[in-house]
Amino acid sequence: MDIKARAEELRGTLNEHNYRYYVLDAPTISDFEYDRLLRELEDLETAHPELVTPDSPTQRVGGKALDSFQQVVHRVPLQSLQDVFSPDELLDFDRRVRESADSPEYLLEPKVDGLSVALEYVDGVFVRGATRGDGQVGEDVTENLRTIKSIPMRLKDAPAELIVRGEVYMPRKTFEKLNGERELRGEALFANPRNAAAGSMRQLDPKIAAARGLDMVVFNIQYTDYAPFSTDSAALDWLRSLRFKVIDYQLSGDMGEIQSAIFALGDQREKYPFDIDGAVVKVNSLSQRDGLGETAKFPRWAAAYKYPPEQKESVVEDIVVQVGRTGVLTPKAVVAPVRLAGTTVTNATLHNQDFITEKDIRIGDTVIVQKAGEIIPEIVSVVKEKRPEGTQPYQLPAVCPVCGAAVVRDEDGAHIRCTGAECPAQLLRNLTHFASRDAMDIEGLGPAVVEGLVNAGMVKTPADLYRLDRDKVAELERMGKKSADNLLAAIEKSKGNDLSKLLFAFGIRQVGQKAGKILAARFGSLDALARASEEELTEINDVGGITAKYLTEWFAAPQSQHLIAELKEAGVNMDSQAAPVGDRLAGITFVLTGELSACSRKEAGEKLEALGAKVSGSVSKKTGCVVAGEAAGSKLRKAQELGVPVLDEGQFLILVGEREGDADALLAQLKK
Repeated sequence: MDIKARAEELRGTLNEHNYRYYVLDAPTISDFEYDRLLRELEDLETAHPELVTPDSPTQRVGGKALDSFQQVVHRVPLQSLQDVFSPDELLDFDRRVRESADSPEYLLEPKVDGLSVALEYVDGVFVRGATRGDGQVGEDVTENLRTIKSIPMRLKDAPAELIVRGEVYMPRKTFEKLNGERELRGEALFANPRNAAAGSMRQLDPKIAAARGLDMVVFNIQYTDYAPFSTDSAALDWLRSLRFKVIDYQLSGDMGEIQSAIFALGDQREKYPFDIDGAVVKVNSLSQRDGLGETAKFPRWAAAYKYPPEQKESVVEDIVVQVGRTGVLTPKAVVAPVRLAGTTVTNATLHNQDFITEKDIRIGDTVIVQKAGEIIPEIVSVVKEKRPEGTQPYQLPAVCPVCGAAVVRDEDGAHIRCTGAECPAQLLRNLTHFASRDAMDIEGLGPAVVEGLVNAGMVKTPADLYRLDRDKVAELERMGKKSADNLLAAIEKSKGNDLSKLLFAFGIRQVGQKAGKILAARFGSLDALARASEEELTEINDVGGITAKYLTEWFAAPQSQHLIAELKEAGVNMDSQAAPVGDRLAGITFVLTGELSACSRKEAGEKLEALGAKVSGSVSKKTGCVVAGEAAGSKLRKAQELGVPVLDEGQFLILVGEREGDADALLAQLKK
């Protein structure tokens, strides 16, 4: 077999299938067959690295992480468009165009709400991609753009030079899936698909961008040395022939027809996989564009029509409460059906109790409803003159509507949260956290597997993980017997974890890794910790009154007690494996700087915390001691300036009892 020819054949075949799947949305082979071909190419390129080419499908998975983004000066500026907000303003735009152009034809296209970028091709090969930035200078995000499978890496019959502009976006379905996964992991949610796309493009590690499922649509030629077309529509058709995913467009020389098309586009926006925040109207003739020119900020031949938020009256028929994966109670208004922005709205978000109270929203009220950002229905205001008699102010329930556990309000926010350790609504998130690396560290039990177990009815609490049936697990999608054996072995191994990891796995509010280690080492067993009073807990350094309250409330809850009993029965370790600790260093704040030879700075900090000390990252007047290793820098100098006691590594080891010496004398020196 000619290996080079086979690799070239595979690249061509895979690129063709990428085009059919990601651009035409018309795949002709199964995912399994595609993966098989890709694996064959990966094996060939691994064995023969000299065969790897920049346009190979194997290069889309994300290359080496970058230290920073390089600046790119755009060869042709990426201009913004002048916004218009009403039919009258659109007619003014048309009038100004007709003053300089005879019988203009307009091209109308949806305005994609994403991140604008420029793609550069040389001799048909994708060589660089950059964000818009300020229009003149952007950032080089080439490696992240390579991961977007609808972007062609090599063009057939392309000119020597070509720069195109387009919009990177995150499809709505992908956005919902991404936010769902982030919620399970307890990570901050993206506000909208545009923010998610922009954040993904600015990841220094391309592998993260590759996992985000981004897409791109092209809408303009910025520069080319080959231009046999006289209109924008012809240019877009030519780009489509080069296998770019090109924006849809409509043509008309009648501004009345363009206006009607804009309104129809607004009503049909749900049909697009991406969010749109308006419609773009452009003069189609390239020569007329040249004649119209541009201002210092905008081209005179284009405008962006922004859709005003459509508002209508409806009636609040009910208020229902949903419990999210993190336990937050979210109220939702059930409203009489009303048509908004192209869809029928029957529900509107109420955010939280503060929002309801501020607007005084009650069941039976007539309200004004709109779509926030043209996506999420929300209540703008109450029409109080239409309020029926006998309505009552609404209050969220005092117990979780799903599991009946008590609810608490966040100390630092407006959220009201369920406290149930076994609440079914929080099951996916709780299990994912329970199995995470810093918690019980169950390898192979990621969000997808957790979801499969829950959907199959095999797991209703974390304790059920330790009672899984191997044969049933093997029947789950993408598992099999070997994967099931590996998963069950990892679950079995987790039984022996230290108590500190179990405490973190419980997800008790304000009990993170550090607090878990301190509590486990101080009390020695889960039973001893469960018996501790708030007063006893607050005596521990780094455990404040709020954390102590959360701990005692969690251990007192029936669901928590049931979970602990189930885990004990399953054989999960409930004791600390750390050496017993004291409080010899309580009240002293340490700062570590420089390199230590006997242990890492993290390990040194843990030794100090185990003796009751507090470890900080910066030196101040409140610092009690600085431990200085080799090559100590600015922290040491600041300690000397402030007169803070300094210990070298040898003295530190004496102080923590790992080297012979007079530890009491050192301690007395620190407490002066």
